[in-house]
Amino acid sequence: MPVFECPTCGKELRVERREDAPYRPFCCRRCKLVDLGRWLDGTYCISEPLTGSFPETPKAAEDED
Repeated sequence: MPVFECPTCGKELRVERREDAPYRPFCCRRCKLVDLGRWLDGTYCISEPLTGSFPETPKAAEDED
């Protein structure tokens, strides 16, 4: 039986199937929302610049005139 730990509260969960843990990797909806809130308020961030090739940002319509 797979075991995983909720990244928000640390609770250990054991599930037979993925469907048994709808909020995976979180243990519940609350922990999922706490994590989202941390991203939104800036507690979590990507601290290093992204590397690789990315498509150019499309120019605004008024810039094309």
